[in-house]
Amino acid sequence: MFKENNRFLIKTPTGFNHFKGIKIKHVDKMYTIHFVDGTFIKCSAKHVFLTDVGFLKTKDISLQNTISGKKIKSIESESGLFEVYDPVDVTEHSTYISNGVISHNTMFLGSSNTLVSSQKLQQLSYKEPIADHDKVKIYKTPVKGDGEKIKDHLYAIWVDVSEGKNLDCHAFSVIDISTMPYEQVATYKSSSISPLLLPTIIHNVARMYNDAYVLVEINNTPQVADILHHDLEYENIWKVFTGNKKPQQLSAGFARGIQLGLKMSPQVKRIGCSNLKTLLETDKLIINDFDTISELTTFVQNKTSFSAESDANDDMVMGLVMFAWATTQKYFREIVNHDIRKQIQLENMNQLDEEVLPAPIIEDGLEHKFDVIDGDVWEKADSGETYAGFVRDLIRNL
Repeated sequence: MFKENNRFLIKTPTGFNHFKGIKIKHVDKMYTIHFVDGTFIKCSAKHVFLTDVGFLKTKDISLQNTISGKKIKSIESESGLFEVYDPVDVTEHSTYISNGVISHNTMFLGSSNTLVSSQKLQQLSYKEPIADHDKVKIYKTPVKGDGEKIKDHLYAIWVDVSEGKNLDCHAFSVIDISTMPYEQVATYKSSSISPLLLPTIIHNVARMYNDAYVLVEINNTPQVADILHHDLEYENIWKVFTGNKKPQQLSAGFARGIQLGLKMSPQVKRIGCSNLKTLLETDKLIINDFDTISELTTFVQNKTSFSAESDANDDMVMGLVMFAWATTQKYFREIVNHDIRKQIQLENMNQLDEEVLPAPIIEDGLEHKFDVIDGDVWEKADSGETYAGFVRDLIRNL
């Protein structure tokens, strides 16, 4: 998440200077550096300080180093989920002073290797939830129909299940899929809940949102989808067809080759990432959750794919990747009764028509316009002369 700054200056080694704004993100490891003089500073593993051997990241600093001339007493680290703030694009020498030591600023939000462009990331804005209960954040309550003019809104839940590694979280987003733009209306994220209890939370939220459709990621923990379907007897679970060696396809029923959820394969992730970028950058998906926006700012290219930076998480984003993949599926289009690809294509064509000037009509006076009336050839003349000169002269010379 990025907050633009237009009011404040920041203290630097050369005086107070302007900076573009504050980048807010979440990390899974926090360092505390205690100095001999009794002061300390808290930061992430990648925070950059000026040391006796040049600029170093926190994770690379040892007790033998000094930071801006200050001797280090101890360096402690703790794991969890922490919110950190970094000044962005400090003018002059890209450095600033915090707690008496010199730090190097963060470069502008969303470099060229983020999935979503920096311009779009800067435009994203979050909302405060209208309710927060047991880590379920509600941004919009479900829209109920009146049975006549207004229909119940359609909702879908996209569940990313924790693998139990690197303190990743169970997470899901509830998205209103009734109309475009689609909108994120509720979220859940927790690293502490058991996979055996997660299906109950999903079930309760799904029932609240008009018996929402549910798609669960089943790479390592298929029991979440199994409990939801068999034990809790929830019917609106989207299945995935994997038979005949074909790519995974969204499905409704049970048959041979049907599984209770989606496996995040390289192909699914590639399609989902590509489509998520399109949805966000063409304003076809509204994100209201702070954590989701924060994760998007650290969701970067990793070789031929995308993932969170080493000290960040991407649990909320991966749920959106599943959603973006699903929007390309025929079964999804049949349910929502609109085709996102065709709509974007139509909008692009309309925009192109508006931007392209019409072809000019050039009249050079060398061409003649004719009419054939009762077997006779007549020339059209602007002067009002019925029998024009070109045809008259032609007939005279016969």
